[in-house]
Amino acid sequence: ATTEIYTLSLHDALPICKKIPGRKVVYLTFDDGPVPETTPYVLDILKEEGVHATFFMVGRNIARYPELYHRVKTEGHTIGDHTFDHKIENTDLEKTNPLLFRPPHGRITPWQAYKILKNGRYIVLWDVMTHDWDKSYTPERILQRVKRKTRNGSIIICHDSVKSHNQTLPALRPIIQWLKKEMYEFETL
Repeated sequence: ATTEIYTLSLHDALPICKKIPGRKVVYLTFDDGPVPETTPYVLDILKEEGVHATFFMVGRNIARYPELYHRVKTEGHTIGDHTFDHKIENTDLEKTNPLLFRPPHGRITPWQAYKILKNGRYIVLWDVMTHDWDKSYTPERILQRVKRKTRNGSIIICHDSVKSHNQTLPALRPIIQWLKKEMYEFETL
C-alpha cells in the first residue's frame, strides 16, 4: 500500500496581495490596537478621508478598551485577530474568533498555520511594511516607502499602537492622499 503525503505550502496559503481585476486597489491595515492614545485619531483621519481599513486587534486591548473595538466595528471597518497578547505561542489557534488572522511580526510555523487554515480562517500578511513603529522613520520616510513599494493589490501595514503614535498619525493622511491621487481604491479584507 502506498501512503500519500500532503504538504501545506505556506507560500500558497498566505495572501500577500489581493488584486481585483480591472481595478487599482489597496488594503490599508492596522495592527496592535485598539488603544486610546492612537486608535481614535486613526479613526478620525479615516472617517475624514472616507476610507475603510482592516484592524488586526490584540485581544488584551479589546478587553481593556471595548468602546474602541465597538467604534471600529460601528464605523464599518473589518476586524481581524492579532492574538490575545501579541504572542502567538499563547494563543489557542483553533479558537481564534475572527475570520482573518495576522501573526505577530508575520512569524508563524507550518503547524500553527495549519491549525488556523483547517478551521476556515485566513492568514493575512502584507507586502508594504511602513515601519511606522520605528522611531527612526519620519512621516516623510514612511510616505516615500509607501510610494516605492505599493502596487495594485498591496496590503499596507500600519500600526495603531502607543509605540507608533508619533510616526503613524502624521504619515497617515499624506499616505491616503497620495494613494487617492494615484487612483487607488481602498477596500477592506
